[in-house]
Amino acid sequence: MCDQDHFEDDRLESEARGLVTRKQFGVMLAAGVAMMLPKVANAAAVTESEVNVKTPDGTADCYFVHPASGTAAGVILWPDIFGLRPAMRQMGKRLAESGYSVLVVNPFYRVQKAPTAPNGAATPIATVAPLMQALNEKTHITDAKAFVGWLDAQSSVDKNRKIGAQGYCMGGPMALRTAAAVPGRVGAIGSFHGGGLVTKTPDSPHLEAATSKAQFLIAIATNDDARTPTDKDVLKETFAKANLPAEIEVYTPANHGWCPPDSTVYNEPLAEKAWGRLLVLYGKALA
Repeated sequence: MCDQDHFEDDRLESEARGLVTRKQFGVMLAAGVAMMLPKVANAAAVTESEVNVKTPDGTADCYFVHPASGTAAGVILWPDIFGLRPAMRQMGKRLAESGYSVLVVNPFYRVQKAPTAPNGAATPIATVAPLMQALNEKTHITDAKAFVGWLDAQSSVDKNRKIGAQGYCMGGPMALRTAAAVPGRVGAIGSFHGGGLVTKTPDSPHLEAATSKAQFLIAIATNDDARTPTDKDVLKETFAKANLPAEIEVYTPANHGWCPPDSTVYNEPLAEKAWGRLLVLYGKALA
């Protein structure tokens, strides 16, 4: 699915360059320093809550946030390996302030309720890798269907507008498969430093996504592109052949994991660029 060791490689690189130590980063997280996202201009007032979503495999604990009045297009936010945590809640809330009804999910609910990474993105990869390894193409599809169905049952979600999905790292394949899981309902997909989007198996996320009717934004980290330099070309060719609009770009210089604000490799200018492109995508595809 995704070589999550790259998180650790990049963190070690940051420490070696003297940018931050694990201890310092933990202190930053505790103080909330690493979770201050830029404010939304003309932000909508929002309503937020902890919710439980029934799935074929149990009950997923999730965070739901939406504009306090009216209805809005629904969006599913698939986290990275560090799961549902304050940083992802902040990202979901910011999107809701921009006018969307956002479900931020705990993909590891089968094993553990959130938080699954007690120190956020400073949590050692080895402690959370087994959670990711327990998921697969089947769980991605069944969960996606359950989350889309749950959103459609909410009074704050506009049923006349398509649903979007966005994923970070391991959440990238989950977002792509969301498009395939409910092709008539999902209209936009964003993948940010997504890992394992292109594989050599018949159930590769990029092949499944190509059966959908969605539009795509694929933002690739510089070092991920260096490791798998042909993936971007495969993605472009696949979506072009399927006649699906797709913006596919390598963000330079951005390390794997550059978007979440609690990441040691968080790159605010490029994270903001990716966020802006996501809003453009949603503005077109979820209108």
